[in-house]
Amino acid sequence: MARYTGPKTKIARKFGEPIFGSDKAFEKRNYPPGQHGSSKRRGKKSEYSIQLMEKQKAKFTYGILERQFRNLFEKASRSKGVTGEVLLQLCESRLDNLVYRFGLSPTRSGARQLVSHRHITVNDSIVNIPSYQVKKGDIVGVREKSKTLNIIQETRLKNESSFEWLSWNQDELKGTLVSIPERIQIPENIKEQLIVELYSK
Repeated sequence: MARYTGPKTKIARKFGEPIFGSDKAFEKRNYPPGQHGSSKRRGKKSEYSIQLMEKQKAKFTYGILERQFRNLFEKASRSKGVTGEVLLQLCESRLDNLVYRFGLSPTRSGARQLVSHRHITVNDSIVNIPSYQVKKGDIVGVREKSKTLNIIQETRLKNESSFEWLSWNQDELKGTLVSIPERIQIPENIKEQLIVELYSK
């Protein structure tokens, strides 16, 4: 199963945002990595460079590799609605992202691991595919045998996540995708129009 396993703080510094979550190392050095990272004399970025950076930021944020991301874009471009918004909605509807949004894991990579290790169910059936597209009305839950896992119990106590488009039952450890989120409801700082412009060239 392909995924990015390199240094995350370095990537976060590249984009100037803690895209992988809270990061003390990033807070200490929140400038680009490399010998000239903190220098303000960096050359002006081209339009293509800005668009490419935005696409890379979206990919790293959601933990998606290039081919998968391209396929999502093509699916979004064939769908009704604004392509950029639909693209983010498809990313948000991924099973690993929803496990993260429900607060079952503090990071998306941790959520991905919970899914691939068969701890998560969709409509009471075990699903171990992180990229699985959850549909409106689907119920995502923790497998009965996995409810006693330390990581699940710890997260259960800390769970403060709340999104209008999601419904969560803390006692049963089950959540429902109530509706597909509008762009304004997605908290990620991604300029999706730049990604559309990049792929449309």
